[in-house]
Amino acid sequence: MTSIEMNALPVLLTIRSEQRFENMDPDSIELMTDGTLTLGGEGELTLSYQESELTGLEGTTTTFEVRGPQVILSRTGSVNSQMVFEEGKQHTSLYETPFGELAIDIQTSRLRHSLTERGGLLDLQYSISVDHSVTGRNAFKIRVRRKHEPREIGQS
Repeated sequence: MTSIEMNALPVLLTIRSEQRFENMDPDSIELMTDGTLTLGGEGELTLSYQESELTGLEGTTTTFEVRGPQVILSRTGSVNSQMVFEEGKQHTSLYETPFGELAIDIQTSRLRHSLTERGGLLDLQYSISVDHSVTGRNAFKIRVRRKHEPREIGQS
C-alpha cells in the first residue's frame, strides 16, 4: 500500500452538476457516490471517485485536486481530460473526444470550498469556450461527508 492510499479517507459525495447552453433549458444531474478524500501537504487535498453509467462516463476515474487557489479536474479511463479552475482566470485545456482532442478555454467565475479532513463543500462555476465562443456555462457543487467505519456491537 502506498502512502497516498494509507491517507485516503472514505467519503460519501453528493455531486450536483448543471450545464446551461444558450436557448436551451439547463441540464442538471445529481448523484451520490462513494469516493476518497486524500490529504496532502500544505493544505492540498484530493477527491476521487468512479464515474457510473448514469453520468455516461462509466469506466472513468474523476479526481478533483485542490491546490491553493486552483482546482484541477482530471478524468482518466474511458475519457481522458484535465481542466484547471482558478477564480477570475482563464486556462486552456485539452479535452479528448471520440473524434480527437479539442482545445477548450475554461473561465472560472466562482471557486469556493470549505473542504477539510472532515468533509465540506466544493462550489465551482465556469464557462467553456471553443474558438473564443462561449459554448456553455457549468456548475459543480460537491458535498463531502466522511464515512465512518461501522462500530462493533458493544462499543460506545
